[in-house]
Amino acid sequence: MSRVLVISGHPNLPQSNTNQVILDSLEANIKNIEIRRLDALYPDYQIDISAEQQALLAADTIVLQFPFYWYSVPALLKKWIDDVFSYDFAYGTHGDKLHGKDFILSFTIGAPAESYDPLGYNHFPIAQLLQPLQQTAYLTGMTFHAPVYSHGMVYIPGVYNELEDVQNKAKEHGVRLIDKLNQLTQVDEAYVERFARNWFKSLDKLPEDTSQFTRFLSENVKWNMPEGQFVGHHGFNEWYCIARNTFKPGCDHQIQAMSVTKSEVGFDVKLTIQLTAETHPNSEFKGDKIKIVVNENWKLRYSNSKGLLITHYEVTPA
Repeated sequence: MSRVLVISGHPNLPQSNTNQVILDSLEANIKNIEIRRLDALYPDYQIDISAEQQALLAADTIVLQFPFYWYSVPALLKKWIDDVFSYDFAYGTHGDKLHGKDFILSFTIGAPAESYDPLGYNHFPIAQLLQPLQQTAYLTGMTFHAPVYSHGMVYIPGVYNELEDVQNKAKEHGVRLIDKLNQLTQVDEAYVERFARNWFKSLDKLPEDTSQFTRFLSENVKWNMPEGQFVGHHGFNEWYCIARNTFKPGCDHQIQAMSVTKSEVGFDVKLTIQLTAETHPNSEFKGDKIKIVVNENWKLRYSNSKGLLITHYEVTPA
């Protein structure tokens, strides 16, 4: 299983009749999960930006769990987004730290489904009201997945619903969210294919910070490239410096073929890649635009604590 981070945006979880039930279900059924309860962490609304960004960097899948307040997120969660999704972290020239991560909205709605209709008293469909959050995912480079939400999740004694009914709905909501997370985080051939595509998506940008790559490399990774053989994170950084001095940001790695097979310790991946790139004038390509085809062979190992790690990476001319 890959790493799941849940950001709980309920402003007062001890008084929650539904969100707490959903979080309890996640904790009991999802391995490798971290739940950050913003109401407990930041009752004064003073967000520890560094701590939250580190939690995001360590995650593969990010879930925002919240009650739907006035057609949006609660104030505490909105402040969290405003503070944590900062320039050069989540967006901007170097703001690519969230690229490729899976993003899910999971929320509870008090009003019935029929009210979110042009003829209902809320007029607009949920999908339309979620567009600002959907665009947030797009701008930050995350993969937006269909949200998980439930209607009729309010309990006011003698006015709306019965407590047992809304808590049963919350349990059903939890089951749907768990199923979705299991589909996304199951480390299988489809997961590895997504991993590879996200790897090249990040590599195309040639960011200065290498941590988004080294977090997926084993400590003793063997890096065999046309430029030479390199070992470990230090070796990768040596090769990456050569690559950045050769190619300009904005490369285009097109996967022409990919096969993924299970091994005893993880997966073997074979790829055929077409690279199109602008080069620097002082490189061996003397500033010419290049288009080359290479074959790549990867070996990946799965670790319960660190997730999927590349242990061997080899590139040869096609």
